[in-house]
Amino acid sequence: MSKKCAVSGKKPMSGNNVSHSKRHTRRVFNPNLQSVAIYSEILAAPVTLRISSKGLRTIEKNGGLDLYVLNTPVSKLSAECKKLRNRISTAKVKKQPK
Repeated sequence: MSKKCAVSGKKPMSGNNVSHSKRHTRRVFNPNLQSVAIYSEILAAPVTLRISSKGLRTIEKNGGLDLYVLNTPVSKLSAECKKLRNRISTAKVKKQPK
């Protein structure tokens, strides 16, 4: 599993631990990733993603997973979200009455 958020693109950063004696040692700042199953209304099934807490708030702000993925420009989506967008858009076309 990668340590990268599928929505916001947050990934590990590096920096220094600084002790009280000002001694510097390298460390890694990992993002707050959570494995979350978010329900997609168009797919009528939960979708499991590893996203940060900021990414989860972004999805909620935009009105859910389907609206976030469909309304966000493709250039700003991660590879995982692009695949999800294709699945959602094809399912949306199939559900439309003819």
